[in-house]
Amino acid sequence: MKFILAPMATLSHEAFRRCVAHFGGCDEYFNEMINAPSLLHQGPFEKFYIRSGPEPQKMVWQLTGTTAGPMAEASKILLDLGGIGIDINMGCSAPQIANTGAGISWMLKPVEETANLVRSVKSQIENYAKDGSKPQRLSVKLRLGDEDFTEEGFFKFTDMLVEEGVEMLTLHPRTKKEKTCRPCRWQYVEKLALHYPHIPVILNGGVKDRSTLQAALKASPHAAGVMIARALAQKPWIFKELSSEEPFSFDAEEVALKFIDDVEECQPPEFWKTRLQRFFAYYCLNFSFGHFFWTMMQNAKDNDDARKCVRAYFEKCPDDRIIFR
Repeated sequence: MKFILAPMATLSHEAFRRCVAHFGGCDEYFNEMINAPSLLHQGPFEKFYIRSGPEPQKMVWQLTGTTAGPMAEASKILLDLGGIGIDINMGCSAPQIANTGAGISWMLKPVEETANLVRSVKSQIENYAKDGSKPQRLSVKLRLGDEDFTEEGFFKFTDMLVEEGVEMLTLHPRTKKEKTCRPCRWQYVEKLALHYPHIPVILNGGVKDRSTLQAALKASPHAAGVMIARALAQKPWIFKELSSEEPFSFDAEEVALKFIDDVEECQPPEFWKTRLQRFFAYYCLNFSFGHFFWTMMQNAKDNDDARKCVRAYFEKCPDDRIIFR
């Protein structure tokens, strides 16, 4: 069974992937989604979205956009970067994405429009492989659909995806408006896996520890893998924890300081503050006085101040420094 890093805006960048890799890594790393028109326009920050470290061969490039043309053109750039393949985002329900016609909106548009998108990107992948280059995979990450979705309509949509050449499906089994407070309907991952026994179906959502992993796999035993997002942001070691019962320990202060160093190396200065704030909003949940620690990090004036805050917290709370698992 595969373990996969989910695409998370402002989180699934190279600095965070390095943090995950420090604990043994995973089978596939999805990057934070790339906006196709922005990539084509080659803005000043786009090169940071397509950094492929620390394990380039395990990268999956997720694309978002509102129309097929730019997404097909952008896929040509991403194919040259190597890795496992390209993923089309059809699952993001954040209003700033969905309201523009991207993300989950692709599940709600006329089916032929979405089919044309998939066909266009697949064509680029096939053309890329014609010169002997390594064939790359096309995948889609999706949800169940809108609030009035039906099982019949859902499978009609996924049938179209597979017929157009999608080779892997990742399902977050919630609807457009259902948030993380609502339980995942893992049984739909199982139904999807049984419906397409010839392609991998990945479970995404609700897995945060060994007990929830066991519950998810009990509900969907034919899932080919598990993709984790928020729980991985909180615990970059979660794949190591889930894949082995062998105990391990590490220095949480060193992990935090190394992350700051890696953000400086892998991200532009304009992104440093927001990337640190996003990571520490989750990471601080591991500690006895997490809200206090989080407040310190949110108010850090710059990276050096952030380092001082990390050292100050563990000086005040030395029992939190070494984490045993």
